[in-house]
Amino acid sequence: QVKLVESGGGLVQAGDSLRLSCTASGGTFSTSIMAWFRQAPGKEREFAAGIGWSVSSTFYPDSVKGRFTISRDNAKNTVYLQMNSLKPEDTALYYCAASKVGGLSGQARDYTYWGQGTQVTVSS
Repeated sequence: QVKLVESGGGLVQAGDSLRLSCTASGGTFSTSIMAWFRQAPGKEREFAAGIGWSVSSTFYPDSVKGRFTISRDNAKNTVYLQMNSLKPEDTALYYCAASKVGGLSGQARDYTYWGQGTQVTVSS
Protein backbone atom coordinates (compact mmCIF):
# COMPACT_ATOMS: atom_id res chain seq x y z
CA GLN A 1 0.00 0.00 0.00
CA VAL A 2 1.48 3.31 -1.09
CA LYS A 3 1.14 6.21 1.32
CA LEU A 4 1.66 9.80 0.20
CA VAL A 5 2.18 12.70 2.60
CA GLU A 6 2.22 16.29 1.38
CA SER A 7 3.75 19.31 3.13
CA GLY A 8 4.79 22.87 2.43
CA GLY A 9 1.48 24.63 1.96
CA GLY A 10 0.69 27.95 3.55
CA LEU A 11 -0.59 31.49 3.22
CA VAL A 12 1.40 33.75 0.90
CA GLN A 13 0.92 36.96 -1.03
CA ALA A 14 0.51 37.25 -4.77
CA GLY A 15 3.89 37.05 -6.47
CA ASP A 16 5.45 34.91 -3.74
CA SER A 17 6.81 31.40 -4.08
CA LEU A 18 6.17 28.11 -2.29
CA ARG A 19 7.62 24.64 -2.59
CA LEU A 20 5.40 21.67 -1.89
CA SER A 21 6.81 18.25 -1.03
CA CYS A 22 5.26 14.81 -1.21
CA THR A 23 6.99 11.85 0.39
CA ALA A 24 5.98 8.33 -0.56
CA SER A 25 6.25 5.11 1.41
CA GLY A 26 5.17 1.53 0.95
CA GLY A 27 5.91 1.17 -2.74
CA THR A 28 8.51 1.42 -5.47
CA PHE A 29 8.68 5.18 -5.86
CA SER A 30 11.24 5.25 -8.65
CA THR A 31 8.86 3.48 -11.07
CA SER A 32 5.78 5.53 -10.23
CA ILE A 33 4.28 8.28 -12.33
CA MET A 34 3.80 11.21 -9.96
CA ALA A 35 1.54 14.23 -10.25
CA TRP A 36 0.11 17.20 -8.42
CA PHE A 37 -3.55 18.09 -8.64
CA ARG A 38 -5.42 20.92 -7.00
CA GLN A 39 -8.99 21.63 -6.01
CA ALA A 40 -10.48 24.99 -5.14
CA PRO A 41 -13.75 25.28 -3.18
CA GLY A 42 -16.71 24.58 -5.42
CA LYS A 43 -14.54 23.48 -8.33
CA GLU A 44 -13.46 20.17 -9.78
CA ARG A 45 -10.04 18.72 -9.10
CA GLU A 46 -7.61 19.82 -11.80
CA PHE A 47 -4.20 18.69 -12.94
CA ALA A 48 -1.30 20.96 -11.94
CA ALA A 49 1.86 19.06 -12.95
CA GLY A 50 3.14 15.56 -13.70
CA ILE A 51 6.48 13.79 -13.91
CA GLY A 52 7.35 10.43 -15.35
CA TRP A 53 9.96 7.90 -14.37
CA SER A 54 12.51 10.03 -16.15
CA VAL A 55 12.99 13.42 -14.54
CA SER A 56 13.10 14.93 -18.02
CA SER A 57 9.51 13.88 -18.70
CA THR A 58 7.25 16.56 -17.27
CA PHE A 59 3.83 17.89 -18.19
CA TYR A 60 1.97 21.06 -17.19
CA PRO A 61 -1.37 22.65 -18.04
CA ASP A 62 -1.24 26.09 -19.62
CA SER A 63 -2.52 27.70 -16.42
CA VAL A 64 0.76 27.01 -14.57
CA LYS A 65 3.29 26.56 -17.37
CA GLY A 66 6.32 28.75 -16.81
CA ARG A 67 5.47 29.30 -13.13
CA PHE A 68 5.38 25.78 -11.64
CA THR A 69 8.14 23.19 -11.79
CA ILE A 70 7.76 19.56 -10.75
CA SER A 71 10.79 17.50 -9.81
CA ARG A 72 11.57 14.25 -8.04
CA ASP A 73 14.33 12.81 -5.88
CA ASN A 74 14.07 9.03 -6.08
CA ALA A 75 16.70 8.60 -3.35
CA LYS A 76 14.37 10.43 -0.96
CA ASN A 77 11.10 9.03 -2.36
CA THR A 78 9.97 12.62 -2.72
CA VAL A 79 8.36 14.72 -5.42
CA TYR A 80 8.37 18.51 -5.29
CA LEU A 81 6.29 21.29 -6.78
CA GLN A 82 8.05 24.63 -6.96
CA MET A 83 5.46 27.36 -7.42
CA ASN A 84 6.61 30.83 -8.40
CA SER A 85 4.73 34.04 -9.20
CA LEU A 86 1.71 32.76 -7.32
CA LYS A 87 -1.69 34.23 -8.09
CA PRO A 88 -4.89 34.33 -6.02
CA GLU A 89 -6.41 31.87 -8.50
CA ASP A 90 -3.77 29.33 -7.45
CA THR A 91 -5.52 29.07 -4.08
CA ALA A 92 -6.55 25.45 -3.59
CA LEU A 93 -5.97 22.23 -1.73
CA TYR A 94 -3.02 20.59 -3.47
CA TYR A 95 -2.89 16.81 -3.73
CA CYS A 96 -0.04 14.49 -4.60
CA ALA A 97 -0.94 11.44 -6.68
CA ALA A 98 0.87 8.32 -7.88
CA SER A 99 0.30 5.77 -10.59
CA LYS A 100 2.08 2.49 -11.23
CA VAL A 101 0.61 1.86 -14.67
CA GLY A 102 0.26 3.70 -17.91
CA GLY A 103 2.04 6.83 -18.98
CA LEU A 104 2.11 10.41 -17.85
CA SER A 105 -1.49 11.61 -17.60
CA GLY A 106 -3.38 14.72 -16.60
CA GLN A 107 -6.52 12.77 -15.69
CA ALA A 108 -7.26 12.15 -12.01
CA ARG A 109 -8.88 8.79 -12.85
CA ASP A 110 -5.51 7.45 -13.99
CA TYR A 111 -3.95 7.79 -10.54
CA THR A 112 -4.42 5.15 -7.87
CA TYR A 113 -2.82 6.63 -4.79
CA TRP A 114 -3.56 10.01 -3.26
CA GLY A 115 -2.34 12.07 -0.34
CA GLN A 116 -4.54 14.05 2.03
CA GLY A 117 -3.62 17.40 0.54
CA THR A 118 -1.91 20.58 1.67
CA GLN A 119 -3.62 23.97 1.55
CA VAL A 120 -2.18 26.82 -0.48
CA THR A 121 -3.76 30.24 -0.05
CA VAL A 122 -2.62 33.22 -2.08
CA SER A 123 -3.82 36.65 -0.99
CA SER A 124 -4.05 39.59 -3.37
